[in-house]
Amino acid sequence: MRGIAIRIGIVAIFIIGGLVFRQFLSGNAGDLKAGDCFDLPAPGTETVKDVQHRPCDQDHGAEVFFVGDYPGSGSDPYPTDDEMIAFLTDSCLPAYTTYSKTDLTTQDTYDVGWFQPTAEGWKGSDQSVICYVYRLDETKFKGSLKGG
Repeated sequence: MRGIAIRIGIVAIFIIGGLVFRQFLSGNAGDLKAGDCFDLPAPGTETVKDVQHRPCDQDHGAEVFFVGDYPGSGSDPYPTDDEMIAFLTDSCLPAYTTYSKTDLTTQDTYDVGWFQPTAEGWKGSDQSVICYVYRLDETKFKGSLKGG
């Protein structure tokens, strides 16, 4: 009986530790939510699977402000670059203004980036688009941009 209690205690420690330290762990980019902060992938990276989570009150490279689905299904053709840009313009830019209470077009410090599904993911019904804000000079920043 004592052995079972010890095993349960060890499992509980791992679960609690995972929850407490999630913001410091690398995780799937597709699991990001609005308000999450992370380090930007290396320049030139075409396919991003994992990102390094960071607490927003510590140095980080980007902050998620919008997660939504591109309209359609896996049976629809994969969106062209122009179609994706139109979706981002219609969805991400207004979401940034709502999230940050600032207009991205009136400042020259931040820009918007995004993760979109791969063509293969699209066929598997992944239409998730994640928009994030980062500094144009790609330096890290502290604090959340939520609410201005």
